Amino acid sequence: MAGPFRYVTPVAHEAATGRIAQVYAQLASDFGMARMPVFMTLSPAEDVLAGTWAATRESLLAGQAPRTGKEIVALAVSLANGCPFCVDAHTTLLHATGDHRLAESIVSGRVPDDPEHAALLSWAMATRGPAVGAPPVPAALAPEYVGTALVFHFINRIASALLTDNLLPANLQKSRLVRSLGGRAMSRVARRRLPEGASLPLLADLPAGPVPAWAAGAPIGTAFAVLRAAATAGGELLSERARAAVLDAVAAWDGEHPPMGGGQLSEPIAGLPAGDRPAARLALLTALAPYRVTDTDVSTWRGASGTDAELVRLVAFGAIAATERAESSITAALRPVSR
Repeated sequence: MAGPFRYVTPVAHEAATGRIAQVYAQLASDFGMARMPVFMTLSPAEDVLAGTWAATRESLLAGQAPRTGKEIVALAVSLANGCPFCVDAHTTLLHATGDHRLAESIVSGRVPDDPEHAALLSWAMATRGPAVGAPPVPAALAPEYVGTALVFHFINRIASALLTDNLLPANLQKSRLVRSLGGRAMSRVARRRLPEGASLPLLADLPAGPVPAWAAGAPIGTAFAVLRAAATAGGELLSERARAAVLDAVAAWDGEHPPMGGGQLSEPIAGLPAGDRPAARLALLTALAPYRVTDTDVSTWRGASGTDAELVRLVAFGAIAATERAESSITAALRPVSR
């Protein structure tokens, strides 16, 4: 498949209607990029697309917390998860905030000079593991930082499973000069302060579960509740036994990247009926090691009938399972906040 898309044919902008067209339009106006592969690859499942975009907008782009700090979180989580596509994207977006040295320091593995930035980087990278403290930010801003971290635990897995690493043709994003120039080109949009809640009308009539307490009434809570519901519904593509096997394996995971050749990705599903294993494997890979999803994994699951929409939903289920595990670790350390 040409371009960054590995397994899904996205809805083209010219063909988009209804909710998908509205999401694409808001992406262009608020993010400054009309064609963002990580969102386009979700377009066959419009509820997953809308929930992911709204959660991204209401955590990363809107609110009162500095965009620089939230880009540090997005980049740190992407580094921890080993998502080259997202690392390159958020290095460029950190350039867009105006702190070029900070962007290159983080992506090069150096500790930022600013102690507050260094603490935020350390906290965000630790959110992949089972134990993490409260975010080192004022309590009133914690929902934005927590939301950003959780959204990128989800997005990293989508990008790693469904996209190539090629953010730009010929991997030009690997060039420091290209990242700097790209950031400068996006600086005007990146430095705007967007009003909260503008994405929520896109979620009208979509199912949602309880709004998370960590959101403290902020719009990110509503958006995340819809994203969670849409992604969790993908578990219906697995048998009850397979779904339980995936969730149990994620709950027992220590946050480390599974070793090559180990049984962490095969043993939890080994006892399942043969017909259940391909879907369970895809979901478990997405949760624990999405960069190991292969053509064979997808084609074995897809067979003659698996659709793009079902693939998006199955991958989203694995991604939200891992994201909820990170959520449990983060929220255990939070103190109550009110808005």
